Amino acid sequence: MKKWLRAQLDQPATIADLQTLLDRFTQDYNQRRPHRSLEHRATPATIYTSRPKTTPGDRTDDTHDRTRHDRIDKSGKITLRHGGTLYSIGIGRTHARTRVIVLARDRDIRIIDTATGELLRELALDTTQRYQGTGQPPGPTR
Repeated sequence: MKKWLRAQLDQPATIADLQTLLDRFTQDYNQRRPHRSLEHRATPATIYTSRPKTTPGDRTDDTHDRTRHDRIDKSGKITLRHGGTLYSIGIGRTHARTRVIVLARDRDIRIIDTATGELLRELALDTTQRYQGTGQPPGPTR
């Protein structure tokens, strides 16, 4: 481009003149000038218009799958973000400090003990509640 600009007889005196010259270069380079690297020495514009374009597809059946490695905190819960909201999922103090794998598919969640492979909790996330309890009454086991 620099060589092409230097070779022009009328050199631009203003920014508007330079822009006009650059527009002319772009037009020549993409629309008129054949390129050696392209098939049949075509122009870039010809190749661009001849290729199929992608379009947005139907994403209604898409799922959001995630795998997370985490550790249950000392109070027996983990946190998980869904739809921009942070949810706490209770697992139980029995499993405090246990390393887990969290498998989340949209709102269906499975929590697996990393060491044993045991399924610790399986739930469907209730987006109306920020804390997902275990369903057990609070306090020590009787």
